[in-house]
Amino acid sequence: MSEVDSDHPKPRAVLMFGMPGVGKGTQGGLLGQIPGFVHLSSGDCFRGLDRDSELGRQVAGLIDRGEFVPDDVTMRVIAAEVDGRIARRELDPSKELLVLDGVPRTCNQASLIGGIADVLGVVYLVCNDVEAMVARIKARAAEGREDDADESIVRHRFEIYRNETAPVLDCFDGSQVHEIDAMGTPATVLGEVLRAVAPLQANLDA
Repeated sequence: MSEVDSDHPKPRAVLMFGMPGVGKGTQGGLLGQIPGFVHLSSGDCFRGLDRDSELGRQVAGLIDRGEFVPDDVTMRVIAAEVDGRIARRELDPSKELLVLDGVPRTCNQASLIGGIADVLGVVYLVCNDVEAMVARIKARAAEGREDDADESIVRHRFEIYRNETAPVLDCFDGSQVHEIDAMGTPATVLGEVLRAVAPLQANLDA
């Protein structure tokens, strides 16, 4: 199952996109605190799975090795989370814009995301300094992200990003993609992000 329950209207969404460590989670989380936006992180969904379950053990092992979760599992987990939030009235598709962070990560996921949400825009957080991103990710380990502690695993994620995730941008119309310099302060970057996505949210009822 890779689609939201048909009893619910399909939400509209904006995607947070960029290399590991670029600030997708930070910016997505900040947006999620603003009325009209609901943040959903695929990483949080995966880490929230019961590690005693078969699926939880499978996903935890992949994350710990810096590997991607298979596309079918990813889309099933995300679809279930979106459906659950709508059912619990934590997401109102008619008024709120879903901020998807960490999905799609492959071109196949990009082709399936339309079954879950209508993508209105892509926020592409740009940074060309890989070493700065590696340092930022390693610093997250102190915040409890154990999968960020091993530098070899971190660097493996960048290889996967270059090979599998970077091409995802080409799956969307260029007019939907908003490039934003990720190296400013969180507040400065947020201002640019809002400049791109606030009109999308404001026009949901249009």
